[in-house]
Amino acid sequence: MQNLKFSIRKKGILAFSFFILAFAGCSKGGDSPAPTPPTPQPVAEADIAFRVDIAGSEVNYSAVFPVVGTSQLMNVNITSALPKDGVTVDVTVRRKADNTTVFTTNLSSSAVSNSVTVTGLTGGTLCVATIVVTSKTKSSNTSTKTFELAAK
Repeated sequence: MQNLKFSIRKKGILAFSFFILAFAGCSKGGDSPAPTPPTPQPVAEADIAFRVDIAGSEVNYSAVFPVVGTSQLMNVNITSALPKDGVTVDVTVRRKADNTTVFTTNLSSSAVSNSVTVTGLTGGTLCVATIVVTSKTKSSNTSTKTFELAAK
């Protein structure tokens, strides 16, 4: 009977030791450093594309646009995906004969449609309008269009 009590006690000690070792082997994982989150890859930005509209139609960039009066309203419409930080729209109009600046403006925009009123045109004077649209997110992403215009 004495051996039976000792045997039961011995088995209980062995079972208790097994549980202690099993739980001691488990860890919360706090000892190892936290994993580094992955670096987000930059999203590719679409190349800037735009068109210049006057009176609802795109300008013919290879012909002289006739202006009635001394000013002309135009819309610079971004046709590509708009960069996340927006664009700058630079408009310069110069006399073709001597390259003198007649009009210049610089817009900062997050809009697809950007209206500009060119002023200072003189009747009978051929001018060249240059429109440059540049991404504010990526300055190397730029597009340029030019066309001639003359006030009657």
